[in-house]
Amino acid sequence: MKRNPIRVLIVDDSAMVRQTLQAVLEDAPDIQVIGTASDPFAAAGVMRSKRPDVITLDIEMPRMDGITFLKKLMSQHPIPVVVCSSLAEDGSKTTLQALEAGAVEIIPKPKIGTRQFLEESKVRITDAVRAAAQAKLQKLSRPMKVQPKLTADAMLPGVTKAMDVTTDKVIVMGASTGGTEAVRAVLQALPMDVPGIVIVQHMPENFTRSFAERLDSICAVNVKEAANGDTVLRGHALIAPGNFHTLLKRSGARYHVEVREGPLVSRHRPSVDVLFRSAARYAGRNALGVIMTGMGDDGAKGLKELHDLGAVTIGQDEESCVVYGMPKEAYERGAVSIQKSLDQIPAEIVRQVAKVAV
Repeated sequence: MKRNPIRVLIVDDSAMVRQTLQAVLEDAPDIQVIGTASDPFAAAGVMRSKRPDVITLDIEMPRMDGITFLKKLMSQHPIPVVVCSSLAEDGSKTTLQALEAGAVEIIPKPKIGTRQFLEESKVRITDAVRAAAQAKLQKLSRPMKVQPKLTADAMLPGVTKAMDVTTDKVIVMGASTGGTEAVRAVLQALPMDVPGIVIVQHMPENFTRSFAERLDSICAVNVKEAANGDTVLRGHALIAPGNFHTLLKRSGARYHVEVREGPLVSRHRPSVDVLFRSAARYAGRNALGVIMTGMGDDGAKGLKELHDLGAVTIGQDEESCVVYGMPKEAYERGAVSIQKSLDQIPAEIVRQVAKVAV
């Protein structure tokens, strides 16, 4: 049965941006632009007669800024929102506020560039709209449930010795739509002595630095945006920089990351599959893979490789996902050995990394 197209309302004060977004979105057969608006007041007028499935929203606009409009929308008439802003290009903390206010995705505005850039922008924009259309707004309209900070002693009495033995374990984690809050919930609940973590969260370039800085300020573990050659250390988490693939490598007993350019993989850069497959090659069963909320299948193939090598693999369950896409694909391919809700994942990670390797 043919599905109805995704109805989109574009809100941006730039006529050129509205025209560009409309052309990009209407080129997709499953998306229909039902209207455009130059500011939130004009958007409200359109919405009186037409209810969109998704709104693309600028942040910097006259009369009312996008964050204020987003908060009003989420409290009164929740509709999935994709923030499309030039602020995403410089990693502005305002874009983080947009996610906290309920935005599903943050993407940079399309601009004139090379053919490759334009094609990749089209992929990002249409994928973001499709993901938003599937998002569970009840998961966005309230803060994620977060467990109190875990300690190894509190979770697993006498586990310290076991964790000392398994110093070569490493955690690799991937997420997309809804993942910023999911990653925060997990990292904020992990103890400071957890094995090193490498994370791919689909985000625009530069935005990942602000995201890492925010997490670093609220988590027991140290969090930073990954740089080429960074060592993966106990009690530290590295966030793959936007627009760059991040791979796990090993030199002797030392894990480190390689950050590099490359084509889109599984429609993304950074790609969760690239991280997971590198972990399969260089860490094998000593890795612990975690796949969380997001649309599409990025990470499913790589997680299956980890699983087949004997690594513990954890998938977020459907109920706690904003979009049950990536974890579902991984689960259906037999790549997930343990399925847990978001608030149970940190404790499961602690339990698994505490086990002595045999």
